[in-house]
Amino acid sequence: MKTLLAAAALSCFAAGSAFAADTTGGGMMMADHATATIRYVTVAPADIMSSKLVGQDVYNNQGDKIGNVADLVIDNGKTVTGVVLSVGGFLGMGEHYVLIDPASMVLSDKNGLHGVVDTNKDTLKNAPAFNYKKS
Repeated sequence: MKTLLAAAALSCFAAGSAFAADTTGGGMMMADHATATIRYVTVAPADIMSSKLVGQDVYNNQGDKIGNVADLVIDNGKTVTGVVLSVGGFLGMGEHYVLIDPASMVLSDKNGLHGVVDTNKDTLKNAPAFNYKKS
């Protein structure tokens, strides 16, 4: 049940429920000055804060640790459109980043919060690299 709640939370987060700042209800915007009236929101029980996701380990279905959550990509201040995984490294050496669709990862809180994806280390090693400098 907790795994289902965690997956629902990522789904809610991906739907943009955690961000609201403009007057149309569309999400955070890039600007030098705020023009929207401040509104307050509440956190639902199934919501997960990004600070709790970043840094969490990610495993495959076989229980092998394949990396960790390095970052989240938020489209237009509204929707999580990507999860940056740090993979392939050992003690910070040789790691690289891959960007996956949030729908391809579930969250589990069995033995502590972590991500689970249906892949293996070799597939991630050959995945297109995500480069922060180009983003």
